[in-house]
Amino acid sequence: MDVSRIFVHGCGAVSPAGWGVASLLEALTGGAALPLRELPRPGSSALLQVRQVPPPAIRPAFLAHGRLRRSSPITQYTVAAALEAVGKDAALVQNGTLRLGIVLCVMSGCVNYSRRFYDETLRDPATASPLVFPETVFNAPASHLAALLGSPAVNYTLVGDPGTFLQGVALAAQWLVADHADACLVVGGEECDWLTTSAFRLFSRDIVLADGAGALYLKRAQAGACAELRAVTDSHSFTSRHTRLQAAQRLRADLPTCSSTHLLADGLQQVPRFDRAEIAAWQDWTAARLSPKIIFGEGLMAASAWQCVTAVDALRDRCTAANVSIVGCNQQAIGAHFVRARVLDS
Repeated sequence: MDVSRIFVHGCGAVSPAGWGVASLLEALTGGAALPLRELPRPGSSALLQVRQVPPPAIRPAFLAHGRLRRSSPITQYTVAAALEAVGKDAALVQNGTLRLGIVLCVMSGCVNYSRRFYDETLRDPATASPLVFPETVFNAPASHLAALLGSPAVNYTLVGDPGTFLQGVALAAQWLVADHADACLVVGGEECDWLTTSAFRLFSRDIVLADGAGALYLKRAQAGACAELRAVTDSHSFTSRHTRLQAAQRLRADLPTCSSTHLLADGLQQVPRFDRAEIAAWQDWTAARLSPKIIFGEGLMAASAWQCVTAVDALRDRCTAANVSIVGCNQQAIGAHFVRARVLDS
């Protein structure tokens, strides 16, 4: 999909490196995988290894809002990344002068409260807390974010594998072109839980799950932009007739060829079983590349957002263009192409 004339005006991130894009970029620059944390698993003495978001140095002010007092971690990460991305424009949304579209993308979603609610229900349905249930639905974080900002505009939650984040970016671009919104936030978020971590170990014990969120703030206006979104590729599905490798190769063919001033933000995580298709598809790439998952872990939808934030940051000074490659867990291969925005007076 050609989405030219759509511009990135802000980024946000919460990751195992900390709260904020600066922490994410500092860890990427350091180049060392972040330390593992141990997560207890009920009924087993074995501890699960994950990379989780550390507590914030200062309690975020937004947690005082009534809608967020009992919110799950994914909501807190999503809101923090979104507010960082939208910046001062949050005031324009709140006073009703800017229509903000919101696209939240998740894979596991609000698993902490879902696991807690069903655990209480199985133990004793009569005492299961109804206060927990609203936090179990997939669109809870997007609802809380809209309530915090006072935004009545279009608001979607997309559920899928990590490639869905770029589908969310394409959807937001369509909204902007169709004038359904003046600006759009696209947020990808996840939270860690022993349940999902154990589930992924059934497929590979080498996967290190992570949690957090990432956000892109998009507008049609060029002035003040930090990057231009030039294209989102078609979604190439994994099927019985089209293998993961074939899907990755089609994704590669949809994106520009390698240039010395380009960057590739890929999804490699040093797990051969899952990296193989992407490595083969991009074997011709000789320019700069970054692999955020190697540093932060498999953050699922959040990791896809981190890849995009990484690509946009590189366009500030180091690169003229950046490709994002996402070969998802079980659904699709999809990519995006960003270029450096021409400087205009804001």
